[in-house]
Amino acid sequence: MQKVLIANRGEIALRVIRACKELGLKTVAVHSTADRELMHLALADETVCIGPAIATDSYLSIPAIISAAEVTGADGIHPGYGFLAENADFAEQIERSGFTFIGPSADVIRLMGDKVSAIAAMKKTGVPTVPGSDGPLSDDEEECLAAGRRVGYPVIIKAAGGGGGRGMRVVHEESELMKSISMTRSEAGAAFGNSMVYMEKFLTNPRHVEVQVLSDGQGHAVHLGDRDCSLQRRHQKIIEEAPAPGIDEKARAEVQARCVQACIDLGYRGAGTFEFLYEDGKFFFIEMNTRIQVEHPISEMVTGIDIVKEQILVAAGNPLSITQEDVVIRGHSIECRINAEDPKTFMPSPGTVTFFHAPGGNGVRVDSHLYSGYKVPPNYDSLVGKLITYGATRDEALARMRNALDELVVDGIKTNTPLHRELVRDPEFCKGGVNIHYLEHKLGIS
Repeated sequence: MQKVLIANRGEIALRVIRACKELGLKTVAVHSTADRELMHLALADETVCIGPAIATDSYLSIPAIISAAEVTGADGIHPGYGFLAENADFAEQIERSGFTFIGPSADVIRLMGDKVSAIAAMKKTGVPTVPGSDGPLSDDEEECLAAGRRVGYPVIIKAAGGGGGRGMRVVHEESELMKSISMTRSEAGAAFGNSMVYMEKFLTNPRHVEVQVLSDGQGHAVHLGDRDCSLQRRHQKIIEEAPAPGIDEKARAEVQARCVQACIDLGYRGAGTFEFLYEDGKFFFIEMNTRIQVEHPISEMVTGIDIVKEQILVAAGNPLSITQEDVVIRGHSIECRINAEDPKTFMPSPGTVTFFHAPGGNGVRVDSHLYSGYKVPPNYDSLVGKLITYGATRDEALARMRNALDELVVDGIKTNTPLHRELVRDPEFCKGGVNIHYLEHKLGIS
C-alpha cells in the first residue's frame, strides 16, 4: 500500500493522516463543499471534493469516494468512524474495485452489523451474552409473550440493524409487549431498512464496558484492555476511561481472552471493539463495532500502541506487529468528548471559532481539527475534539483532566466543556463505577 484515501472528515481524518505520514504513505483527503476549510486538507498530499454539504451526496456516496480513489491512484481506503465505516456494501465495492478496505471483510461487517446474527456468533465462540429471545421475534403473539415470560421483565426490544442508541424500547409489563414490538418494528424498518427485532433482558444498573481488539485475519489477535463508557446521555458516550475501574479481575481476564478467540474464529482483520453491559461481576455482550472507535486514544495511552497504524499495516497484509505478551496496561487515561453544543440544552452550536486554545502539560493529548477562524458547519455530527489525559493513577489522570478542561478555550461557539468541568468534579464519578443511567438521572432526563 502506497497511498491511502481517508473517506471521512474532522478529527478522525486528521488522526488517520498523521498515522499515514508516520508510515511514509501518501494521503488523499476527500471533502464536501461545506468542508473546504478542514485542517487535514492542508496536510494531505491531494484533496478531492466529492459533493455538496449533504452527507448522502458526499461522505455517504460510495461512487463518489471510489471515483476519488481512482482519479488519485489511491490503493487503500480508510473509512474512519461513522458515515460508511460499518457499511458492508461499501467494503465490498471497494475490494471489487481493486482497492484495499482498511477494516474487516464485508462478510464480517454484515455478520456483526445484524445484532441477532452477532449474538449467535458470540454464543458459538463462548462470549457471554444477555439472556434473550435467542433470535428474531416472530409475528406470533403467543411466542412473543412466552419469550417475555421466559426472559423476565423488564425486557428491551431492539432492532437487529440498529445502533447508536436508536431502535430500542424498554418494556416493563407484559401488557405493553406487543405494542412495543410493533412500534420498534416500524421504527426499525424506517430507520435501518430492516424491521427485524429481538428481545433481551433489560439490566437495571449496568455499566458499559468494552474490550479493544486488534487482529490480522491470519490467526493472530490481541486485546488492548478495556474501557468504561458508562457516562452517557441518550446512549451517546460523553466521557470514557481506560482501564474500567472496579472490575472483577477474573471476569475481566476471561472476557478479554474470549474476545481474542472470537476474533481468531471469525477471521477478523483490523481494529474492533466488543461492547458489553457489566453488572454484578458479569459481562453481557451487546454488539461489536467493526471499526476504529472515537475513544480509541485512551487505549493507546495506557498501552503505547498506535491502533490506527496497526489497522493500516494489517490491511496491507502484514501480520500483527505485537503479541499479547507485548501488551502491558500502565496507568490510567480519560477522554472527554468536546461537542459544539449548548451544555444545558444540547442543541448543536455551529458557527465560527473566534479563538481556540488547546491545553497542554504532562499527560495531555488533544485530538481536534479546530483552529481560530474555523467555521463549524451545521451539517454533521457535533463532535469537534477529544481531550485526553493520562496519569500513573486514575486520580492523577482526573487531576490532569480538571486542569486541561480549565485551560481549554473555544470562543465563538458553545461547547459542552462546562458539563465536563462539572462531571470530572462529581463525587460519584470520581469514586468510579457509575452505571449507564447515572448521567441522565443527574441531568434530570429520567
